[in-house]
Amino acid sequence: MAYWLFKSEPFKWSWKMQKNKGAEGEQWDGVRNYQARNNMRAMKIGDKGFFYHSNEGLEIVGIVEVCKTAHHDSTTDDPRWECVDIRAVCDMPKPVTLKAVKANPKLANMSLVTSMRLSVQPVREDEWQEVCRMGGLSPAP
Repeated sequence: MAYWLFKSEPFKWSWKMQKNKGAEGEQWDGVRNYQARNNMRAMKIGDKGFFYHSNEGLEIVGIVEVCKTAHHDSTTDDPRWECVDIRAVCDMPKPVTLKAVKANPKLANMSLVTSMRLSVQPVREDEWQEVCRMGGLSPAP
């Protein structure tokens, strides 16, 4: 299993909206960055991810899982762009802020800190465990 982080501006797509999609999930569309697209191409069914509110909130608010592997992004006719579908798994009991992530030496090399603009990022297993611990999810899902 691999771990990821998905960034969304809550006024465009919020955690509440993601949860409302239920088990069906929703395609993670609109990504127009090759590195982020390639990260989605590497995803497998069941991979877990953090749902991060960017611009507004700046915090990890939930856990998602990949429920459909990379496929054409229906929001464009351009065949270069693909996306995965994700579904909500659970709330982060205590949202983990960007400030808290940056303050934690164990997370100094996390992509959220080093590649802040990347909308779909890999997360190492040790980072996954630490962020889940910080958010009150122990053991991590």
